[in-house]
Amino acid sequence: MSGAVRPGRGALLLQAGIVGAVIAALATGGLAPRYLAGGVAPLFGLAAAAIVYVLLRGRPQMLQRSALAVVAEMATALLLMWLVLSLLPGPGDDWRAGAPFWLYAVAAWLFAWATVNRASVFGATGWLKSAFGIAIPALFGVTVLFLWEAITRGAGIPFVLLPPPSSIGARIAASIPLLAQDFGQTVLKSVLAGFVLGSGAGFLVAVLADRYKFLANGLLPLGNLVSALPIIGIAPIMVIWFGFDWFSKAAVVMVMTFFPMLVNTLIGLKASGAMERDLMRTYHASHWKTLFALRLPAAMPFIFNALKINSTLSLIGAIVAEFFGTPVVGMGFRISTEVGRMNLDMVWAEIALAALTGSLFYGILALIERGITFWHPSYRK
Repeated sequence: MSGAVRPGRGALLLQAGIVGAVIAALATGGLAPRYLAGGVAPLFGLAAAAIVYVLLRGRPQMLQRSALAVVAEMATALLLMWLVLSLLPGPGDDWRAGAPFWLYAVAAWLFAWATVNRASVFGATGWLKSAFGIAIPALFGVTVLFLWEAITRGAGIPFVLLPPPSSIGARIAASIPLLAQDFGQTVLKSVLAGFVLGSGAGFLVAVLADRYKFLANGLLPLGNLVSALPIIGIAPIMVIWFGFDWFSKAAVVMVMTFFPMLVNTLIGLKASGAMERDLMRTYHASHWKTLFALRLPAAMPFIFNALKINSTLSLIGAIVAEFFGTPVVGMGFRISTEVGRMNLDMVWAEIALAALTGSLFYGILALIERGITFWHPSYRK
């Protein structure tokens, strides 16, 4: 597997920026013992020299000639970021980040940026394409965490304003049982119950509204009204009606997910072409036969679009609803209480859990959609 990509002006500027940042770091004290002991200065100098060598040869497009070269470049980017983070002071270390540290950090960031840029245009096929489809976003995410860690710790940002990712990771590792309880209360009870009930009810009502037009004429304006209601207005009412346990949060989620499914399904049921519907009529197909054989399959992309929208709405609704009354467990409850205690690392741990849960939920629905609607033009190669 090979592929040469001729870089544009932006790629050349990135490479020049890497070399310039390394030279500036070396010239402003980047050869001090702290930078030499951990191999930071030698390895950054070697990376800059390699870029200069390729550029001087006049063949920058050969910076990546094979999948192995791309993988090696990704590994180098990770190594450079790790070397920069290894410079950060530990407990009892009074070292302060100076100009060389920030210049090395900029060089590592630019190198990772250039790596993502070149890997994104690499002509991979087969399983390598799938592997790069995972590795490239992962490297981008690691780069964001690297910048976050370097800036918060290197600049000495107060912990209460923004804790570094390392502290959040340590809090997650130390609070797995507590996070599991919150996950079970919020996701496995409130979110899933409300998602299934709200989406299922919206789908069934849409099928009936498609059959009986007066339902559609009456429900769509009502749907626009309810969708404009703020969560903070619905949640306290649901808590009063259904109590402080997860039933009230599931009710909030059900309200939030009902009308997106209703509207998308109604639109999707109109997606089949007139020629196909005329063909079903020539076969003397009934309304329900036409629905299941033609119109419902054509509506699947719209239905899954509603499900993916509801996957994020349901999590947001359940967490916000827990701010207005809940047992002493739940992601929203934990966020609200830990903010009051100034335990910002725990708050960010809950946020990370919510983000991961929402992404997995959305991804699972996208995979199911791809398997069911494989015939859709958007999936054709």
